[in-house]
Amino acid sequence: MHDTWLFGGFYALIISVPVVIYLRRQHIKEKRIRETLAKGKLFSEGPRAQHPHIDVTHCIGCQGCTNVCPEGQVLGMVGGKAAFLQPHRCIGHGLCAEACPVGAITLVKAPPGLSANLPFLTTEYETSIMNLYIAGELGGLALIKNAINQGRECIDVIAQRVEADRKSGNANNEIADVLIVGAGPAGISASLRAIEKKLNYVTVEREEIGGTISKYPRQKLVMTSPVELPLCGTIKSKKLSKENLMDLWKTVTARKDFRVNVNETVESIYKEPEGHFTVTTTKAKYRSYAVILAMGRNGTPNKLGVKGEELPKVMYRLIEADHYIDQHILVVGGGDSAVEAALGLAMQKGNTVTLSYRKDQFSRIKERNSERVAEAVRAGKLRVVFSSMPVEFTENSVILDLGGGKLEELPNNYCWIYAGGVPPNDFLKKIGIQFGSLDVTLATVKEARDGALVRS
Repeated sequence: MHDTWLFGGFYALIISVPVVIYLRRQHIKEKRIRETLAKGKLFSEGPRAQHPHIDVTHCIGCQGCTNVCPEGQVLGMVGGKAAFLQPHRCIGHGLCAEACPVGAITLVKAPPGLSANLPFLTTEYETSIMNLYIAGELGGLALIKNAINQGRECIDVIAQRVEADRKSGNANNEIADVLIVGAGPAGISASLRAIEKKLNYVTVEREEIGGTISKYPRQKLVMTSPVELPLCGTIKSKKLSKENLMDLWKTVTARKDFRVNVNETVESIYKEPEGHFTVTTTKAKYRSYAVILAMGRNGTPNKLGVKGEELPKVMYRLIEADHYIDQHILVVGGGDSAVEAALGLAMQKGNTVTLSYRKDQFSRIKERNSERVAEAVRAGKLRVVFSSMPVEFTENSVILDLGGGKLEELPNNYCWIYAGGVPPNDFLKKIGIQFGSLDVTLATVKEARDGALVRS
């Protein structure tokens, strides 16, 4: 009897240990999910463009979608089914839909006018004004892959309408088919598609070809999934750096039929009573059937408004981190741009780098950036000061407000501020573009789409 009890206890122990370990892991996992869900509720704007829709009736809980998402913790498992944990972090890669073996995930677009701070767009990226489109970052999504897709899709819609007008005899051959504003990813894609569709097009760019990408730090990873570029086929590389993409832009824009007017800024857009647009720039005046705004959203950098911010050492964009060595540096901000700048500077010889963020934790950065920051902090290469804000810059120092009346003065040679930018919303509103949600049955919408644009 004693031996029976002994063996029974022994086998019970063997069985119970794995069970306890499993339950313990499940408890930790559920705790993390609850924390992630809490973050999702805290930042509940939701996805702003293309995002996955999960049919839980078909989901088999294989976790394929959660494993491939580059942003980390956008998707997770709840009750054995895939679920949206942090919708605000979704930027529309679409890899989750590709990874699902049973087709339980489909890609959908966010409802038009999701945010009052974003221009209203139809599912074809058309604004409240007929034949005036927005592609890329200006519509609220910064993902390069989606910007390329949107530029291409806008041209497809325009080409169909132009062809219909030609067949009906209503086409005006004295004007361009489309004017494209911006030569970043969306603008380049639209221009190439216009060539492919044999449209008469004009592209203008206020700075240089490449848009915001040309100003990214060296070796910044800019694309993580394949994309179809008109006239070039599918770009299959899953890891494309800034240099790789700029080389690609240089190749495709070298085509004889690729035309872009650089250093030319749009000043006004007016829709004539006849239905076509008159676009005035700093160099010329154009007339076109349609317009695509692919000019980015960053606009003018936000400033902190603190004493000494006008000093030359205070900057708002980092191009080459390796130009700065043996310096005391402050980076201000809590987004991916700030984090990546701080990490790049922290890797350079002899730099002492501090990252100041006004909130008590990072909430919107990519998972890989979160991991890199933690590693840099552990290695002593980077100091992160949460709940802080610079209140004064001097020639050789910066004063941080740590809260509770506590100030800290740090030696400082350079500072980069990443506090976002002022988007060109005023310009868009002056044109007549509706923001936020829009009831397309309203008479006011019909008036806007029929051409009630104001002159700038």
